[in-house]
Amino acid sequence: MKAELDHEYYEKARKRTKQKKRLYFHFVLFLVGSTFFVILNKVINFHPEMDWYVWAIAVWFVIVILHTINVFVMSRFFGKEWERIQTEKLLQKHKDKLKKLEVKLEKSGAFDKLKENS
Repeated sequence: MKAELDHEYYEKARKRTKQKKRLYFHFVLFLVGSTFFVILNKVINFHPEMDWYVWAIAVWFVIVILHTINVFVMSRFFGKEWERIQTEKLLQKHKDKLKKLEVKLEKSGAFDKLKENS
């Protein structure tokens, strides 16, 4: 029973860590996309009647920038070690909450009543 709960807590923490990593990636995606559109609008004087190859070059450039950021920034800062540390932090937070709850139950006497009924 305890091993199942520990595994369940670990899986939940791992899922939360992956969600956090995806959130950071989407934030970077938003920043790069916003910068791209500002450059199109202000610097290049965006004209919708531009030829298709200009769009192809612009989209290719954004993809290269995103890939570069993903490889050199995101992987360096948010790699496997970061995921492991974040998962451990979440598990430790959960253990601390359980200890506080046990202490609170012991103080109120409800913990002893639960043991007697078991």
